[in-house]
Amino acid sequence: MIKVEDYVARTEGTCGKEKDVIVIFKYDKKDEAIKKIMGKAAMKKSIGGIISELTYKSFSFRLYGSGKAIFRDLKDKEELNSLLLELLS
Repeated sequence: MIKVEDYVARTEGTCGKEKDVIVIFKYDKKDEAIKKIMGKAAMKKSIGGIISELTYKSFSFRLYGSGKAIFRDLKDKEELNSLLLELLS
């Protein structure tokens, strides 16, 4: 079973109403994380193959080729961890 900590180097920002949370993936796992997320989330828009605007369930987020993701409108860290666990499994 995977753990979010296996893929995530750190998170920045605060969880709360209309707050963005930035997730930085570990350098050695970023390509694997991006591949898994792209396989599960629906593409809304892609900008030059570098930035992807994605949705998964009711969540909207951006995924960057550099190994960073920005999630919008999350309630708390538990919701973020649950979402990441689904996307990365």
